[in-house]
Amino acid sequence: MKKRSIRHQSSRQVAGRPLISVAFGADASTGEDHGTARGIIAIGDRAEGFLALGGDAKGVIALGGRSQGFLAMGGIARGVVAMGGVAFGGFTLGGVAVGLIALGGAAVGRHSYQVGPRVLGAGGKTSRRRGVRQARD
Repeated sequence: MKKRSIRHQSSRQVAGRPLISVAFGADASTGEDHGTARGIIAIGDRAEGFLALGGDAKGVIALGGRSQGFLAMGGIARGVVAMGGVAFGGFTLGGVAVGLIALGGAAVGRHSYQVGPRVLGAGGKTSRRRGVRQARD
């Protein structure tokens, strides 16, 4: 089955970048293996913009498999505010959360809170207590 390639850029420009940029799939004319979208709103395999949506997203607001930005949400998220399966940053929320303020199943940070049906108790013992517990330093 042949993979389809999609490329679109809006004619409207903001600060020298297209308002909307969409890029999916390989492009033989440029030699790209993956579509790279760069615009204010970027959607693609790789996306860079104010609002970035894609497998590898970088932007002020980034949503994707791997996301990086001020507000990042995805499988692996890095940002000032990061939410994801694995989250790194200032305020983090995720299965594994590492940050200044961290909330998650496994939370590490200056202020970390473990959440779930089984939270790690003092001395490395598992507690059956449900709820939220602040991790001890």
